[in-house]
Amino acid sequence: MSLLPRRFKRLEFVLNYRMSDLTVILEDVEKSHNISAILRTCDAVGIPEAYAISSEKRLRVFKNTALGSQKWIRLNHGESILRAITRLKQRGFKIYGTQLNQGSIEYYNCNFVGPTAFILGAEKWGLSKNAAELVDQAISIPMIGMVQSLNVSVANAVLLFEVLRQRQVYNALPKIGEGLAREHKKKLLFEYGYPQVANSYRSKKLLYPDIDSYGQIIKG
Repeated sequence: MSLLPRRFKRLEFVLNYRMSDLTVILEDVEKSHNISAILRTCDAVGIPEAYAISSEKRLRVFKNTALGSQKWIRLNHGESILRAITRLKQRGFKIYGTQLNQGSIEYYNCNFVGPTAFILGAEKWGLSKNAAELVDQAISIPMIGMVQSLNVSVANAVLLFEVLRQRQVYNALPKIGEGLAREHKKKLLFEYGYPQVANSYRSKKLLYPDIDSYGQIIKG
Protein backbone atom coordinates (compact mmCIF):
# COMPACT_ATOMS: atom_id res chain seq x y z
CA MET A 1 0.00 0.00 0.00
CA SER A 2 1.46 3.35 -1.10
CA LEU A 3 0.70 6.77 0.35
CA LEU A 4 -0.29 9.32 -2.27
CA PRO A 5 1.99 12.41 -2.31
CA ARG A 6 -0.94 14.77 -1.75
CA ARG A 7 -2.06 12.77 1.28
CA PHE A 8 1.47 12.67 2.65
CA LYS A 9 1.81 16.46 2.35
CA ARG A 10 -1.49 16.91 4.15
CA LEU A 11 -0.35 14.70 7.03
CA GLU A 12 2.94 16.58 7.29
CA PHE A 13 1.07 19.88 7.34
CA VAL A 14 -1.22 18.74 10.16
CA LEU A 15 1.66 17.38 12.26
CA ASN A 16 3.59 20.62 11.85
CA TYR A 17 0.88 22.30 13.92
CA ARG A 18 0.36 19.61 16.56
CA MET A 19 1.04 20.67 20.18
CA SER A 20 2.15 18.08 22.71
CA ASP A 21 1.93 20.71 25.49
CA LEU A 22 -1.87 20.95 25.35
CA THR A 23 -4.34 18.26 26.41
CA VAL A 24 -7.66 17.54 28.09
CA ILE A 25 -8.62 15.03 30.78
CA LEU A 26 -12.17 13.70 30.72
CA GLU A 27 -13.30 12.58 34.15
CA ASP A 28 -16.36 10.32 33.94
CA VAL A 29 -17.53 11.96 30.73
CA GLU A 30 -19.37 8.92 29.41
CA LYS A 31 -21.85 10.19 26.84
CA SER A 32 -20.42 9.11 23.52
CA HIS A 33 -21.62 12.11 21.54
CA ASN A 34 -19.85 14.43 24.00
CA ILE A 35 -16.61 12.45 23.83
CA SER A 36 -16.77 12.44 20.04
CA ALA A 37 -17.37 16.19 19.86
CA ILE A 38 -14.49 16.81 22.28
CA LEU A 39 -12.12 14.73 20.15
CA ARG A 40 -13.22 16.59 17.05
CA THR A 41 -12.30 19.90 18.69
CA CYS A 42 -8.99 18.48 19.94
CA ASP A 43 -8.08 17.59 16.37
CA ALA A 44 -9.17 21.02 15.14
CA VAL A 45 -6.82 22.89 17.48
CA GLY A 46 -3.86 20.51 17.14
CA ILE A 47 -3.95 18.23 20.20
CA PRO A 48 -2.38 14.81 19.55
CA GLU A 49 -3.73 12.98 22.62
CA ALA A 50 -6.27 13.23 25.43
CA TYR A 51 -7.11 11.26 28.57
CA ALA A 52 -10.31 9.55 29.69
CA ILE A 53 -10.81 8.54 33.31
CA SER A 54 -13.98 6.51 33.54
CA SER A 55 -15.61 3.57 35.23
CA GLU A 56 -16.55 2.35 31.75
CA LYS A 57 -13.85 -0.02 30.49
CA ARG A 58 -14.39 0.98 26.89
CA LEU A 59 -15.78 4.27 25.63
CA ARG A 60 -17.71 4.22 22.38
CA VAL A 61 -17.09 7.09 19.97
CA PHE A 62 -19.86 8.17 17.61
CA LYS A 63 -18.28 8.33 14.16
CA ASN A 64 -20.94 10.68 12.81
CA THR A 65 -20.09 13.25 15.48
CA ALA A 66 -16.33 12.84 15.47
CA LEU A 67 -16.17 12.87 11.64
CA GLY A 68 -13.14 10.58 11.71
CA SER A 69 -11.16 12.66 14.20
CA GLN A 70 -10.90 9.67 16.56
CA LYS A 71 -8.32 8.31 14.08
CA TRP A 72 -6.06 11.30 14.68
CA ILE A 73 -6.37 11.72 18.46
CA ARG A 74 -5.04 9.12 20.86
CA LEU A 75 -7.44 8.68 23.76
CA ASN A 76 -5.61 7.20 26.76
CA HIS A 77 -7.81 5.12 29.10
CA GLY A 78 -7.66 3.46 32.45
CA GLU A 79 -5.54 5.64 34.71
CA SER A 80 -6.78 7.07 37.98
CA ILE A 81 -7.30 10.82 38.05
CA LEU A 82 -4.43 11.11 40.54
CA ARG A 83 -2.02 9.22 38.31
CA ALA A 84 -3.01 11.11 35.17
CA ILE A 85 -2.62 14.52 36.80
CA THR A 86 0.62 13.56 38.55
CA ARG A 87 2.20 12.46 35.28
CA LEU A 88 1.18 15.65 33.53
CA LYS A 89 2.50 17.81 36.35
CA GLN A 90 5.81 15.94 36.16
CA ARG A 91 5.96 17.01 32.52
CA GLY A 92 5.47 20.64 33.51
CA PHE A 93 1.75 20.99 32.78
CA LYS A 94 -0.42 23.44 34.68
CA ILE A 95 -3.77 21.81 35.45
CA TYR A 96 -6.99 23.80 35.12
CA GLY A 97 -10.38 22.54 36.28
CA THR A 98 -13.74 23.92 35.23
CA GLN A 99 -15.68 24.63 38.40
CA LEU A 100 -17.49 27.56 39.95
CA ASN A 101 -16.24 28.36 43.44
CA GLN A 102 -14.72 31.24 45.41
CA GLY A 103 -11.23 30.47 44.13
CA SER A 104 -12.13 30.22 40.46
CA ILE A 105 -11.19 32.90 37.95
CA GLU A 106 -12.62 33.63 34.52
CA TYR A 107 -10.84 31.54 31.92
CA TYR A 108 -9.75 34.45 29.72
CA ASN A 109 -7.75 35.91 32.63
CA CYS A 110 -5.41 32.88 32.61
CA ASN A 111 -2.21 32.49 30.63
CA PHE A 112 -2.40 29.33 28.53
CA VAL A 113 0.80 29.84 26.55
CA GLY A 114 2.74 27.27 28.61
CA PRO A 115 1.95 23.53 28.96
CA THR A 116 -1.78 23.38 29.70
CA ALA A 117 -4.24 20.64 30.66
CA PHE A 118 -7.97 21.05 31.25
CA ILE A 119 -9.97 18.63 33.39
CA LEU A 120 -13.57 18.33 32.25
CA GLY A 121 -16.01 16.71 34.64
CA ALA A 122 -19.04 14.47 34.29
CA GLU A 123 -22.08 15.89 32.52
CA LYS A 124 -24.26 15.99 35.65
CA TRP A 125 -21.86 16.37 38.55
CA GLY A 126 -18.78 18.20 37.28
CA LEU A 127 -15.38 17.46 38.79
CA SER A 128 -14.98 14.95 41.58
CA LYS A 129 -13.66 16.13 44.94
CA ASN A 130 -10.32 14.43 44.27
CA ALA A 131 -9.92 16.13 40.91
CA ALA A 132 -10.94 19.53 42.30
CA GLU A 133 -8.26 19.28 44.98
CA LEU A 134 -5.56 18.46 42.42
CA VAL A 135 -6.06 21.35 40.01
CA ASP A 136 -3.60 24.24 40.01
CA GLN A 137 -6.32 26.72 39.15
CA ALA A 138 -10.10 26.53 39.08
CA ILE A 139 -11.61 28.40 36.14
CA SER A 140 -15.08 29.40 35.08
CA ILE A 141 -16.80 30.48 31.87
CA PRO A 142 -19.00 33.47 32.72
CA MET A 143 -22.65 33.29 31.66
CA ILE A 144 -25.56 35.69 31.88
CA GLY A 145 -28.47 33.31 31.32
CA MET A 146 -30.66 31.36 33.70
CA VAL A 147 -28.59 28.19 33.23
CA GLN A 148 -25.09 28.51 34.67
CA SER A 149 -23.41 25.67 32.82
CA LEU A 150 -22.49 24.63 29.29
CA ASN A 151 -22.50 21.23 27.66
CA VAL A 152 -19.08 19.69 28.38
CA SER A 153 -18.10 19.55 24.71
CA VAL A 154 -19.05 23.21 24.25
CA ALA A 155 -17.00 24.21 27.31
CA ASN A 156 -14.09 22.25 25.89
CA ALA A 157 -14.30 24.15 22.60
CA VAL A 158 -14.45 27.53 24.35
CA LEU A 159 -11.34 26.76 26.39
CA LEU A 160 -9.28 25.22 23.59
CA PHE A 161 -9.92 28.01 21.14
CA GLU A 162 -8.93 30.53 23.81
CA VAL A 163 -5.61 28.67 24.08
CA LEU A 164 -5.26 28.86 20.31
CA ARG A 165 -6.05 32.58 20.32
CA GLN A 166 -3.51 33.34 23.06
CA ARG A 167 -0.76 31.33 21.41
CA GLN A 168 -1.41 33.08 18.11
CA VAL A 169 -1.16 36.47 19.83
CA TYR A 170 2.15 35.53 21.47
CA ASN A 171 3.46 33.83 18.33
CA ALA A 172 3.71 30.59 20.33
CA LEU A 173 2.02 28.25 17.86
CA PRO A 174 4.21 25.61 16.20
CA LYS A 175 4.52 25.95 12.44
CA ILE A 176 7.25 23.57 11.34
CA GLY A 177 6.76 20.65 13.70
CA GLU A 178 8.42 22.13 16.77
CA GLY A 179 5.37 21.29 18.88
CA LEU A 180 6.31 17.60 18.84
CA ALA A 181 9.52 15.78 19.68
CA ARG A 182 11.18 14.52 16.50
CA GLU A 183 10.62 10.83 17.25
CA HIS A 184 7.03 11.46 18.31
CA LYS A 185 6.30 13.27 15.05
CA LYS A 186 7.94 10.47 13.08
CA LYS A 187 5.82 7.88 14.93
CA LEU A 188 2.58 9.77 14.36
CA LEU A 189 3.36 10.31 10.69
CA PHE A 190 3.69 6.56 10.19
CA GLU A 191 0.52 5.80 12.18
CA TYR A 192 -1.48 8.44 10.31
CA GLY A 193 -0.19 7.35 6.92
CA TYR A 194 -0.24 3.58 7.39
CA PRO A 195 -2.69 2.76 10.22
CA GLN A 196 -3.16 -0.90 9.32
CA VAL A 197 0.56 -1.50 8.88
CA ALA A 198 1.21 0.29 12.18
CA ASN A 199 -1.31 -1.97 13.95
CA SER A 200 0.48 -5.02 12.57
CA TYR A 201 3.88 -3.78 13.76
CA ARG A 202 2.50 -2.96 17.22
CA SER A 203 0.89 -6.38 17.58
CA LYS A 204 4.26 -7.98 16.81
CA LYS A 205 6.08 -5.50 19.07
CA LEU A 206 8.26 -4.37 16.18
CA LEU A 207 9.71 -0.92 15.53
CA TYR A 208 8.11 1.03 12.70
CA PRO A 209 10.12 1.20 9.47
CA ASP A 210 11.29 4.57 8.18
CA ILE A 211 9.47 6.42 5.44
CA ASP A 212 11.18 8.57 2.84
CA SER A 213 10.57 12.21 1.94
CA TYR A 214 7.82 11.12 -0.47
CA GLY A 215 5.93 9.17 2.20
CA GLN A 216 6.92 5.72 1.02
CA ILE A 217 8.00 2.94 3.38
CA ILE A 218 11.73 2.23 3.22
CA LYS A 219 12.11 -1.51 3.13
CA GLY A 220 14.96 -2.83 5.27
